[in-house]
Amino acid sequence: MSLKEKDKKYIWHPFDQMKGANIIPIVKGEGTYVFDENGKKYIDGFSSWWVNVHGHTHPYIAQKIAEQASVLEHVAFGGFTHPQAVKLAERLVNLLPQKIEKVFFSDNGSTANEIALKIAMQYWFNRGKKRNVFIALENDYHGDTFGSMSVTTRGYFNEPFEPYLFDVQFIEAPTTKNRVEVLTKLEDLLKENNVAAFIFEPIVQGAAGMLMHSPEILSELIGLCEKYNVLTIADEVFTGFGRTGKLFAVDFLQNKPDIICLSKGITGGFMPLGITAVSDKIFQAFYSDDKKHTFLHGHSYTGNPLACAAANASLDIFEQEDVFGLIKEISNMQSEFVDAIKNHSKIRTARSFGTIAAIELESNQETSYFNEIGKDAYHGLLTKGIILRPLGNVIVIVPPYCIKKEDLNYIYSELKNYLEN
Repeated sequence: MSLKEKDKKYIWHPFDQMKGANIIPIVKGEGTYVFDENGKKYIDGFSSWWVNVHGHTHPYIAQKIAEQASVLEHVAFGGFTHPQAVKLAERLVNLLPQKIEKVFFSDNGSTANEIALKIAMQYWFNRGKKRNVFIALENDYHGDTFGSMSVTTRGYFNEPFEPYLFDVQFIEAPTTKNRVEVLTKLEDLLKENNVAAFIFEPIVQGAAGMLMHSPEILSELIGLCEKYNVLTIADEVFTGFGRTGKLFAVDFLQNKPDIICLSKGITGGFMPLGITAVSDKIFQAFYSDDKKHTFLHGHSYTGNPLACAAANASLDIFEQEDVFGLIKEISNMQSEFVDAIKNHSKIRTARSFGTIAAIELESNQETSYFNEIGKDAYHGLLTKGIILRPLGNVIVIVPPYCIKKEDLNYIYSELKNYLEN
C-alpha cells in the first residue's frame, strides 16, 4: 500500500469531509516549500495553517530542539520548572504590554483561550462576585474546546454542539461605520454589572475569512471595559508574532487587554505550545492562603522543554535576523496586490493587513465556509504547485516570512490566471 492508501485506511483528518477527500502525503519541508512523496514541490502559501513563520525545517530551531532533547525532553510542570520555560516566560513578559506579568503554559490555541475563560470565571469566583456573562465579537473563532466554542460565533463550526454551549452576548466587530452603535451596545451590556470578560480577535478575524476591523475603535471598547472593571482577553493565536506587521496585534492598541492568548507561530511551526499571559491583578486573585483559590488546571505536557526551546529559538531569529524587514516587504506586496486585483469581476472583495491577504471570490453562493468555489480554486492552484487552503470562497495568502519575492509573485500570477480561466 502507498502512503496515501495507508493514510486513507487509518487516519481521520481535521476540517475535511473524509468522503471524497484528497489527502496529499508530504514527506519533506524546506523553507517556503513542502514536497510530496513523488517529489513534487509546493509553495506553502498559508504557512501550514499559519504556524510556520520562519518556514519549514529552519536549521537553527531544529538544532536548538535537538540540543534540548539530549539534555531534558520533559518534566512534570506541577511542582517543577526548567530553564527553557523560565527563559521563555521572561522574554514574553518583556515583549508583551507592560501590564502582563505572568504566563500560563498549555498546548495549543484552543486551550490557551479555554484557560483564559476559566481564569476569568474563577477570578470573579475568588473575589466573591457573581459575574457569569461573556461578550465576544460576531464572526470570532476561538477554538474547538467547549468554552472556546461558546465564545465562537454560532454557525457551522459549532452547530452540532450549540445545546451544550453557555450563552454569550455577541457584538459587531467595530468599524468606522458602526462605531457609535457598537460602543453603545457594549456599554449597555457592561452596565448590567454581570460581565466577566470581553474576548476578541484583535484586528483580524482569521477563520471568518480574514475579516478586518478598526484597531482604534477596538481600543475604545477595551477602554469601556476598563471603566466598568470588566476583564478583556485578546486572542492572538493567529495574529501574534508578526502577522499584522507588529510583533503582536495589541501593539496597535492604546488600551491593552488583561489577558493575551498565544500559539501558532510561537514555536516557528515546530512544536505545539500555547500561552495564556495575564496581568498581575488577575494573578493576585489566585495568590491566596485559601486552597479553593488555586487554579486547578493543567496538561501532561504543560511547559514542555522541547516546545519551549523551539519558542526561544524562534524569538532568537526575530532578534538576530531582519525578520521585520521581510515582514514589511511582504506587507507592501500584499497591499499592492490587493489594490491591483480588488476590482476584478470575479472578486467580491479583497483586503489585507500586514502580511495577511484575503481574496473573496464571487460566486452564486453566499460567502461562507461551505461555499464550494474555494475548493475549485484550491485544486486548481495545487496543480500549479501552490498551497492556499481557502476559507470557503475566501482565498487566504499568509506566507512564511522567508518567502522569496519571485515565489509570492508566482502565487499572484497564478491566482490571476485562475480568475481569467
